[in-house]
Amino acid sequence: MSISRNDIDHVARLARLALNDEEKDLFTAQMEAILSYAETLNELNTDGVIPTSHAVPLSNAFRPDTATPSLGIDLALSNAPDRSGSYFQVPPVIE
Repeated sequence: MSISRNDIDHVARLARLALNDEEKDLFTAQMEAILSYAETLNELNTDGVIPTSHAVPLSNAFRPDTATPSLGIDLALSNAPDRSGSYFQVPPVIE
């Protein structure tokens, strides 16, 4: 695949980069090298290779969704510094 200077200008414009002529030449050569290396992947024989979405098998790590009793108000508020009835008491944030 060939990369032109116009391609570098287009990508730089999309990325909102201001590149000088020296940088454009450098990036053109670098992108050309990267894409030519990536082209070597087309030479690999992938017949019989099953496409995968993950490199290792995954399983659901979540626990079963079952209803359980909640903490209760007294236990939930037992470590609260201040309490007002069945609510946390906090200092006012708007003066």
